Amino acid sequence: MARISVLDDEVSLDEPTLVEGFPGVGLVGKIATDHLIEAHDMVHYANVHCDGLPRVAVYHESDPSLTSPVRLYADAERDLVALRSDVPVNPGAATEVAGCLDTWFEDTGAFPVFLSGLGREKDETPPDLYGVATGNGGDALSRAEVEDPPESGLVSGPTGAMLAESLERGRDAVGLIVESDPQFPDPEAARVLILDGIDPIAGTETPTEGLVDQATEIKNAKQAFAKRMQEATEESSQAEPLKMFQ
Repeated sequence: MARISVLDDEVSLDEPTLVEGFPGVGLVGKIATDHLIEAHDMVHYANVHCDGLPRVAVYHESDPSLTSPVRLYADAERDLVALRSDVPVNPGAATEVAGCLDTWFEDTGAFPVFLSGLGREKDETPPDLYGVATGNGGDALSRAEVEDPPESGLVSGPTGAMLAESLERGRDAVGLIVESDPQFPDPEAARVLILDGIDPIAGTETPTEGLVDQATEIKNAKQAFAKRMQEATEESSQAEPLKMFQ
């Protein structure tokens, strides 16, 4: 049965900003949300049980407690929620997962910020960041001075399904698309997401020195996860150009 199981009833949220971190190109969404959770010492607020999510249990170093692979972490002071996912989502299940989370968006009045990587070969220039929106989400992009996309494209995977759900329901939401390494974890792109997108929209200030100083360590830590995603049949969230006549 699809449900969000709240673990900490003392956490009080008032129309929070929800940052989504399903794995995708460059693992930018996962790296960014993992960093937000650690930087702001966010608490494990809820477990996500949606039809379509892999039926697996997750454990962590020095802790015997099992958790669900998709979880919500909260910072009540900043009215911030981060979705952390330790698994990719099968493309056939993306719509189910989007519908499951949509109920929580409706109940809490959350403003979702969806994250995607756009595969681009790395060079010396910083990765560009673009924004898309549904409902009145464009107002948040304007305030944050996030650029419009320079070309047509589409967002796939669970992130694309949740954006489509927001579009269908007329919900206010934004999608942040950052140029990312198409093959390897990209902490630099995740840093751009946080500094130029998430922080201005959510009204937060997130220290990102760790993402720069520990870039090699982060890449190594995420490498096995990235390889597992490439080998799996699941489709990760990603943005891609929309070619004519496809």
